[in-house]
Amino acid sequence: MCCDGDCRPLGFLLGLPFAFLSLLISIVGVIIWIVGLLLTCICPCCLCVTIIVELALELIKAPIHVMEWFTSQIPC
Repeated sequence: MCCDGDCRPLGFLLGLPFAFLSLLISIVGVIIWIVGLLLTCICPCCLCVTIIVELALELIKAPIHVMEWFTSQIPC
């Protein structure tokens, strides 16, 4: 049966709309990351740009975190 491991299809299905929204947010994160990297190359002494790039990386990882959270909340 599926309940032995981490297979939780209900949590996966319920999390899909939220993962789609997170995917849109992660696209914004990719754009911020690219702009931040370009600004870091121009002026590497700017600490605030580095913080923005780190925030953008977390935005990029958002869909994965959302799906993991949803699948962990719903039992088999």
